[in-house]
Amino acid sequence: MAVTITRVFDLLQYNLENFPKEEFISGKIKGVWKKYSTKDVIEAVDALSRGLVGLGVGKGSRIAVMSHNRPEWNISDFAIVQLGAYQVPLYPTLAEHDIKFILENAEITVVFVADEEIYKKVKPVCDELNPSIKIYSFNPIEGVASWEELLKAGKENASIDLDAYRKEVTPDDILTLIYTSGTTGTPKGVMLTHNNLVKNFEHSSVLVPPGLHKALSFLPLSHIFERMIVYLHMYKGASVYYAESTETIVADIQFVKPNGFSTVPRLLEKVYDKIIEKGKALTGVKKGIFFWALSVAEKYDFNNGPFYNFKLGIARKLVFSKWQAAMGGEIVVIVSGGAALNPRLAKIFYAAGMPVMEGYGLTETSPVITVNYFGQTRFGTVGPPIEGVEVKIAPDGEVLARGHNIMKGYYNRPDLTAEAIDAEGWFHTGDIGELVEGRFLKITDRKKEIFKTAGGKYVAPQMLENKLKESPLVEQVMVLGENRKFPAALIVPTFEALKGWCGKKGIPYTSNELMIKNPLVIKKYDEIVAYSVKDFGKWEQVKRIALLSKEWSIVDGELTPKLSLKRKVILEKNAATIEKIYADAEGYKG
Repeated sequence: MAVTITRVFDLLQYNLENFPKEEFISGKIKGVWKKYSTKDVIEAVDALSRGLVGLGVGKGSRIAVMSHNRPEWNISDFAIVQLGAYQVPLYPTLAEHDIKFILENAEITVVFVADEEIYKKVKPVCDELNPSIKIYSFNPIEGVASWEELLKAGKENASIDLDAYRKEVTPDDILTLIYTSGTTGTPKGVMLTHNNLVKNFEHSSVLVPPGLHKALSFLPLSHIFERMIVYLHMYKGASVYYAESTETIVADIQFVKPNGFSTVPRLLEKVYDKIIEKGKALTGVKKGIFFWALSVAEKYDFNNGPFYNFKLGIARKLVFSKWQAAMGGEIVVIVSGGAALNPRLAKIFYAAGMPVMEGYGLTETSPVITVNYFGQTRFGTVGPPIEGVEVKIAPDGEVLARGHNIMKGYYNRPDLTAEAIDAEGWFHTGDIGELVEGRFLKITDRKKEIFKTAGGKYVAPQMLENKLKESPLVEQVMVLGENRKFPAALIVPTFEALKGWCGKKGIPYTSNELMIKNPLVIKKYDEIVAYSVKDFGKWEQVKRIALLSKEWSIVDGELTPKLSLKRKVILEKNAATIEKIYADAEGYKG
């Protein structure tokens, strides 16, 4: 009888029946590709499940996986969840205090780690917290238990009936506990069920056009966005290839030649900035053609007439075919999430023949609430709700969602669950938005991030930040101004691009620290800001800036794992700089 997918692990049998292949999941470790067939994966998953049963793992057990993207991540994931245990992903970059909180809060009994570096972070925490927590490594480490031991034990205990375990797992059972770091506060364990994820990948699959057979993955699987997308690829019969790291993406794209991948806007912006730098380096006719093609792309829309399409055909042949080749030459779709995508960038990639489908959601919504897809796309929006999900805008502008994608709640926190999900089942997203044409959602800001100036005017910082980041010289930016006379901004320059700009202006480049103090550099950034904010209301316009010499990072605690700004941390770390901005502006009239 053909398998019906009601639980996430049903994907394995579904693939064996419908899309058996030699390259089902592949990963690149230390420069070498390791490839697993559909049959290989199923055999490894079942052996690992039996090995875990031997450790006493069963329904309701909590098992953590702390690893970069690789096939073993998926094998351990399926092996855990088909026993009815909860898989708890940990970001490889988590700080020690967060690891400790999660291991304790979730009462973890087994941890899978990728390598020695991660093992050295986890082991001291386990020793302090509970020495009986078992740690298994995917990479061989001397003196440390290998996951291979569990696989071997599982193969030797083939008599363990896994069907008996699978039958006990219902669609409403918890699949995973995902601890959201959020931009403030203590991590919260989001309880997502099998049904949450199954319905999410089924109904999000509208974004996949024909011809998606190979997908490259590089966003962290620890985040629900990439995890769901990988399940979606499996559901659609595509092979998944894990890039070795963000540094190797270009080489890995050339090797895999994927038909699609998922990304965050910042990575697309970096790709675009590099392309523009190459365009600027051209001369004569070639340079003219490049920027003509770009001007054509910026006017892209779905109802452009025949003359526009004729020009676009020429632009694609002369310029955009090279962009496509740089991305492997076989892209049919790119999926973007995690933050707002600049509409101009979306138009340019669409015109270049590499359509970007932007979606929206949160960990608590499994994650997709809305998504653009072919025939149902509006630039500047995050698309219509997926089937089975409702969206409405509260009187204060907050986006509310209801449907099969809403989490079961926060683990052991009924108080926080009641705050997030109201009596009518509406989840309060914390985002401010509006519905375009009655159904296409447009996100305008985070409810908690909107601030009020001393003049009583509200400012939505994300809109300003996205506009400022259109400049290739701006890498990161945070707009602030709570209870201040005017908005200001902390800006981290794109130092490579700044180096190039200094070279053209005959300014000797010394160090990042010294360059941000150079009067000509400061003047340039003042000009960028003035131009970027000119169309905003007078009260919203950024009046003063400070340039910073070091990028914000996850490791230093300024960014969440999905690269959102931890505003409170950035404000605290730069308190003296911010005070100086406003002290220097005393008497400033703006």
